[in-house]
Amino acid sequence: MAPAYEFCRYEVEGPLLVLTLDRPEVLNALHRDAHFELADAFDRFNQDAALRVAIVTGSGDRAFCVGSDLKALARTGDHQKPATGFGGITHRFDLWKPLIAAVNGLCLGGGMEILAACDLAVAAEHARFGLPEPRVGLAALGGGLLQRLPRQIGMKHAMELVLTAQQVDAARALQIGIVNRVVPAGEVLPCARALAAHLLECAPLAVQASKQVMLESLRRADLSSTLHENYPMAVRMLASQDAIEGPRAFADKRRPHWTGQ
Repeated sequence: MAPAYEFCRYEVEGPLLVLTLDRPEVLNALHRDAHFELADAFDRFNQDAALRVAIVTGSGDRAFCVGSDLKALARTGDHQKPATGFGGITHRFDLWKPLIAAVNGLCLGGGMEILAACDLAVAAEHARFGLPEPRVGLAALGGGLLQRLPRQIGMKHAMELVLTAQQVDAARALQIGIVNRVVPAGEVLPCARALAAHLLECAPLAVQASKQVMLESLRRADLSSTLHENYPMAVRMLASQDAIEGPRAFADKRRPHWTGQ
């Protein structure tokens, strides 16, 4: 049974989770309780062996997430977030299942933090992206975006986006590598589901091992040392029944049956 959250929707579709930030009245801005709900949701996803891929999106068609709920913050003064960071995801470094962001509108501030913590992204044509913090005397600290963005889109693109605090449209976001696809508004979730379907055709441990190797290797400046690193998910993958099933299915000219074991 899906958990009964107040500020997000946890919808299971077989091996796929669709996790929706559900505060459309404030453009899916997040306050303390929403952060902790999302942290619990990502915990559940990570621990559920039957779930292999998650899509993260926002409720409505106006916004993915516009960051922190500043009115709630002004009212309560409560800056507390879970140990796993903004939206329960930005400080989570043990989640090897893939995440797809389905950006259905404005993606600002903390919304960009969540987006950067996802592995793939689809955006609606009307989506806009930006980091407004410098315009109010702040910097996008704490969520890892200033560290992630140069690695993901290159230093010059990251510097322009961060230092000018200018918003960019979906076409520009695609051009500089913030997102993988741009589609009409009504096709964002179908496109994200299509990407998820491609991931689900692959062996789950192979996908998770590949994600771990790519992300963990970025921690080292020396490329040669990353080639000899011990990656636990890769070890698990090579010892799995799926590693036997894949070549066998290929030889038998049939579709493989993945078990994640």
